[in-house]
Amino acid sequence: MDEEIIRQLNMEVEAMGFNELTELGNRAVSLGLIIGHGYRNNQYEILRKNEVVMLTAKEAAAYLKNLVESVNG
Repeated sequence: MDEEIIRQLNMEVEAMGFNELTELGNRAVSLGLIIGHGYRNNQYEILRKNEVVMLTAKEAAAYLKNLVESVNG
């Protein structure tokens, strides 16, 4: 495969993960589970009342998914 195509595919996969993470974070905010979220210092920051959680993007996605699922059953 051409290096440019591989680079572009990698960027698209990364963007899909970023979009999923943003959607999960926004859902958690709308449910009142967290008060904020976003990237900070190459980690994903999740703000909860009286707590700041810093995780990798993969860990943050799992954390947020579990948090949202705990409410939705």
